[in-house]
Amino acid sequence: MMNNGKHLNYKFLDILMSFFVMTLILSNVASSAKIIDLGFSIFGLPLAFDGGTLLFPLSYVFGDILTEVYGFKASRRVIWTGFCALALSSLVFFLLRVLPADPVWESYAGNAAYDAILGGMSTGGIAIASLAGYFTGEFSNSVVLSKIKIAMKGRLLFVRAISSTLIGEFLDSIIFVSIACLMGVFGWELFFTLIITNYILKCLIELLMTPVTYLAVWKLKKTEGVDVYDTDVKYNPFAA
Repeated sequence: MMNNGKHLNYKFLDILMSFFVMTLILSNVASSAKIIDLGFSIFGLPLAFDGGTLLFPLSYVFGDILTEVYGFKASRRVIWTGFCALALSSLVFFLLRVLPADPVWESYAGNAAYDAILGGMSTGGIAIASLAGYFTGEFSNSVVLSKIKIAMKGRLLFVRAISSTLIGEFLDSIIFVSIACLMGVFGWELFFTLIITNYILKCLIELLMTPVTYLAVWKLKKTEGVDVYDTDVKYNPFAA
């Protein structure tokens, strides 16, 4: 089944977009809020990672599903929607940070605690790092998946899903951690630990989600009556 993706009455595209945006924002809040250390090392490297690592890979799962079913154009629209939502959430956290604090709240929590937990979101560090990393990683993920789908004539979904993830998550992890360290969200002593553990865990989580991806893609293609092949698409993230 193949069509040009010009249907206007998709039943589930907006729902997928909503879950994508929710995942993106929550993962960024979690990244700012806590660094997790499982208490063991791999080849001497402590297995520590930011809290968003557990949730953020789901955005790549949604990206795979969106590109596979609806095509690159729809995926591009969803990615930009998530970017705008993340930028707005960062602005809200910034305004909360600079507005005067209630004395009672200050006595048991205070701006120091707020900065320690949500400083990455309120100062834009996490948001900027995530936007840059996700811009590169997710668009790379979508382009690779789309091109492999055409080359393989739609066969072997797991090959393009895993291949695109390995490339997208690699670029995302390096850019995200580098910018977050440059902006003081994470210390440089965590640089290599966060890149390696983030990459391994993100890829592992998405690999474990492969059966879910297969089921969702099959169900959506059947329900929506669409299976887009991007044969006439320009892979420009800024195109209308």
